[in-house]
Amino acid sequence: MELRQMRYLVTIADEGNIGRAATLLYVSQPALSYALKSLEKEFGVRLFERHAGGVIETAAGRDIVAEARRLLDQADRVTAAAERHLLGRTGVLRVGFEASGAGELTTRARAEFARRHPGVRVEPKRFDWGEEATALRDGRVDVAFVWLPNDLTGLYAEIVHREPRVVGLPSGHSLAGRDGVSVLDVNDEPLMWTERAPRVWVDWWAVNPRPDGSTPRWGPTNNNVEEMLEQVAEGAAVCFAPLSMARYYARPDLSWVLLTDVEPLQVALAWVDGSGNPLVRGFAQVVRELAADDR
Repeated sequence: MELRQMRYLVTIADEGNIGRAATLLYVSQPALSYALKSLEKEFGVRLFERHAGGVIETAAGRDIVAEARRLLDQADRVTAAAERHLLGRTGVLRVGFEASGAGELTTRARAEFARRHPGVRVEPKRFDWGEEATALRDGRVDVAFVWLPNDLTGLYAEIVHREPRVVGLPSGHSLAGRDGVSVLDVNDEPLMWTERAPRVWVDWWAVNPRPDGSTPRWGPTNNNVEEMLEQVAEGAAVCFAPLSMARYYARPDLSWVLLTDVEPLQVALAWVDGSGNPLVRGFAQVVRELAADDR
């Protein structure tokens, strides 16, 4: 039994026709038919039933084809691991982040990693409202700065950054310009929120419940940072955000005031647990060094 034969089985099952499968596999139809008969003889079971339009899996064939798919997927992962090490210091590293990420640490880490690995192209990928963890599991990014709380299932994560939270207000608001306010000072203000994030994420950002046991006054929803800030600027609501967002999204019609009595945002550097990508390990080392220098 060889991987080549497993690919034959999967392709025949997918096409339901030996002739079409042979075309996709770049082998002759007689050669593919012979290979199938040889496998059936080796396994001692019939894998496909023939009919006028082609073939269909038997009960045994369905089980064996399913295992063949898993075997081929594993073989592809083995090959990919080898290719990552073959690339060494070349390739592409996709770094996910949300809004202002981990503040200046995000930009500094990408720049320092690029300096140490001149053959690697670093691609920043921005996501909204907790999506960066899902993007890691989906394979859209290799490593990400994840705002907590978040679902870290299947991920390895280490906290690399903390920062205070602030409230965003329209510039003419009565609290604008203060050095700091309590979350209870804005208890009666409608608060921006999103339906795109899990409820636990929304409640943490909204400080729900509040220290006095009350619940926020829910305001308009949004799908991204830009929509949120537009509605805050026009006076429709206030928003809670990390301090770095106040710096990265400064605009004259907004005022940012420190929230003095809420826990800070924690940002984790995360990647798929067990990832053998050497570029991810190299990036993580850069982030650790820079984060240690910031302490």
